[in-house]
Amino acid sequence: MGPRPSGGGSSGPASRAASSKRNAGSPANGHGDALRQKRAKTFSARSIPAQPADAALKDGELDLQAFVAAHEFEIKSLEQSMATSKAVSTSRAFQKVPRGLRRRTASHNPKRVPRRLRARAKREMAEDNTPVVEARRRKPRTTRARIRAETAKRLGILAARKRRKQLQLAEAARRGGEAFKDEGVVGRRPRPKIRRNQLNDPPKPASKFRKRQLNKTWLPTHPWHAKRARMTEPKNPLWRFAMPLTPSEKIYRPTHRAQGERGTMLWDMSYMSTIGLYGNPIGMERVLKRVGVSQESCWNDKGRRWRKGSRSWSGLLSRERDGIRRLLCPATVLWNPEQPGPEDEGQRKVQRQVYLRVHPAAFLHLFDELLRLTKMEKPRLYVEDLRFEIGSIELTGPASTEALLAVLTPYSKDAPVSTHAQLFESLRGLTNPAALPANAVLNFSVQDPRLRYPPRKAAFPDDPPAQMGLLETMAKWPAEDGLEPSALFDRDARHRASCLPSQKSINRRRGSAAPGSFLRLTEADPPIPVILAASRSGSSTQAQGTWTLLAPWKCILPIWYSMVHVPLVSGLNPRFAGLNETMQVAFERGLPWFPADYLGTDAGAEWELEQRRRRKREWERRPKSKRTEWSALDLGAGRKGEVGDGLSCDFELLFGLPRPLEEAPSGGSDDAMDVDGEQRPPATQRREPPSLGLLSPISKATFDSLVGSPASPPPALPNAILNVRISVLARGVATTCARIYRLPSTPAPAAASSSAEVPCTMPRRGADAASLPRDLRSQWLARVPSSSSSSSSSSSSQARRARTLKPTDVDARMRLLAAELVAPPNREDSGGHPLVPDAADLVGFVTTGSFCLGRGHGAAMGSIALERVLADVRSDGKQGRLCIVRNAGENVGWIARWEAV
Repeated sequence: MGPRPSGGGSSGPASRAASSKRNAGSPANGHGDALRQKRAKTFSARSIPAQPADAALKDGELDLQAFVAAHEFEIKSLEQSMATSKAVSTSRAFQKVPRGLRRRTASHNPKRVPRRLRARAKREMAEDNTPVVEARRRKPRTTRARIRAETAKRLGILAARKRRKQLQLAEAARRGGEAFKDEGVVGRRPRPKIRRNQLNDPPKPASKFRKRQLNKTWLPTHPWHAKRARMTEPKNPLWRFAMPLTPSEKIYRPTHRAQGERGTMLWDMSYMSTIGLYGNPIGMERVLKRVGVSQESCWNDKGRRWRKGSRSWSGLLSRERDGIRRLLCPATVLWNPEQPGPEDEGQRKVQRQVYLRVHPAAFLHLFDELLRLTKMEKPRLYVEDLRFEIGSIELTGPASTEALLAVLTPYSKDAPVSTHAQLFESLRGLTNPAALPANAVLNFSVQDPRLRYPPRKAAFPDDPPAQMGLLETMAKWPAEDGLEPSALFDRDARHRASCLPSQKSINRRRGSAAPGSFLRLTEADPPIPVILAASRSGSSTQAQGTWTLLAPWKCILPIWYSMVHVPLVSGLNPRFAGLNETMQVAFERGLPWFPADYLGTDAGAEWELEQRRRRKREWERRPKSKRTEWSALDLGAGRKGEVGDGLSCDFELLFGLPRPLEEAPSGGSDDAMDVDGEQRPPATQRREPPSLGLLSPISKATFDSLVGSPASPPPALPNAILNVRISVLARGVATTCARIYRLPSTPAPAAASSSAEVPCTMPRRGADAASLPRDLRSQWLARVPSSSSSSSSSSSSQARRARTLKPTDVDARMRLLAAELVAPPNREDSGGHPLVPDAADLVGFVTTGSFCLGRGHGAAMGSIALERVLADVRSDGKQGRLCIVRNAGENVGWIARWEAV
């Protein structure tokens, strides 16, 4: 056979390879032709037919009837094309699911999409020749997975063999007329032991999950969160808990909307630690005063409601160390209401109970302090570790009360509904928990939420009488009427509530019930004791409040399942959130977040040191061309290098404290300590904050008293710092580790601050240019926005406008050039910003900073040195609270204002 003629094409090896590749791309089953036909169909559907322009003309003139008919044809073609194009859309079935419900595995498994789209998904996968993958039929790809699969198979065979043996023994006993005793049947679990004055162990997990919780504890909702959120690393838990950090979907802006505008946000806050304090009320009062609950309003007539148990107390706890009161952590204190009965003032055997809810980062510090104080009391008080006995859920947002009303149903089987339960049900229509009395508390018992699953949409009362009734209830708030002890303080009641029926039995009962009806209470359904505490985000009732739901640890999961599926009136569902969202909500509401914004506490110091190590690891992983070179930072006026460590809130530099041994400074300061590797502690040794633990935080009330009395000297506390809220007045955003400067008073030479200079190879500027401009303070004051423009602002704007004008005359250009040459150098940087002050005016650091969606401009939380700002605030309250914020590694500052929190 002779060679085939080539014609105009090429018959080389490359052409034959390309031809074979194209032929290999078309499957033998005709799916390639189907795909081409589908594309042709889509192209045809998106092509809009139209008539030519000559159709509206008749003998060269415009025919009105033909013109209208042509336009009618084009409009109908457009409508038909829109409908056809939508019908033959190229989107796949798994893309029809809302974004919040999409799953990564839906593209290769039709069972991952809703039932209404499964037929279409199967058809699309058959057309595209997509293989169907199922996890249970997939072959293990690693040795470890293969061993686990073989082990599970062998265990299944053994379990089936044991079941057959049990059935044979039962059949033999039935034939012999004897009673068969099944040794595998086990009753309810015994009540867990709670040791007094000792730490308790976490609940024993199931055998299949035990190896995953060797060095940490799962939250009650961990299986639910692990599929929908980014969790902490398995070998790097947070406070010995596997914590959800943030949902898998984008939620920053939805969090801002849900927590303040519409909807609600949910958090599983079961990692918050609970400590029980029991004993004589007089001794408990002394102990609580020694840990920081020493306000006069708590122990006089104003605190009567709190001591009765109808209110909660939230504040900062402290302890005395080395003769100085040092801050521990924020806490919430709840009293158990007293037993009903006649009061006997002479009775000395009255026992009261108190719960202290604290952050897990400070749990050990507070527990040890309470142990030390209770040993000094007689009769002896005792404390209990209830971390794994009581869990909690937090809700915030306008629909938080609506979600609670849809899930929590008061328990009323034998006894009538309690007063607090009736008061809770009367809150229908409440959109802000902050409108209730401050720190209101409700104690009652609820049904198992699985009996009324799925929850139904709550109806809001729109009639004026119902709204007036709600306002009267909020004004009167009869929480003290019929006050009963909370069952959540009872150990037996918590254990009974933890022994809920299995989900299998609930499903069996639901199958025998009528469709759409709720299940009835039985003897197997115990009451679940709960405590609802309403809190405010600030002193104003306009800010959105927060509900805190306390319940037994094992009851959190069924409540959570119902809570996330509540259909709200707004058409949304409650959004769950993680640890990052708690920080975001606190930041948008202008509140400090523990422990990041409390550097004066031991927990805050440990958090800061850990964040320094994390930032340094990230900085070292970057290539040298992408990382910030701290020693090359040009601050102007001959100043080179970052002030202190650019990767930390360097209070060691501010107060002259020693640096931690394991920390090497990332900045370029001369006074940084060089520590050899042999002197560093081992990684397994607990890191103590030797320097940040020496800071002494000052409360807002103490600061206001110092400002109000100028004659009084500053407090004798060493290294006193003040938590502040910073608002950027114009443009600019402050980030974490930003430097906070006060307004400069007098020009300071750059050589006076040795911490701001590092050895460098760049040439120095002249001595006359190495000083800051004398009008630097007025330059920054001109940046403060005001309604009436001052002379300084007008002059600066005129000078800025004169520089932007481009004269056309050559002589004018020469005069302008000569003026620029003889002008004082370094007055402003290249971007038109004034120079930042010197290191002598450094007063603090930003602990949290970003663009605030709630305010519409940059905001931050930080800490400043009290001794460096007290004199300025006393002399001029307005200008004394102005500051300049500069991000680490940048030479541009932003004018801002701070206020104590």
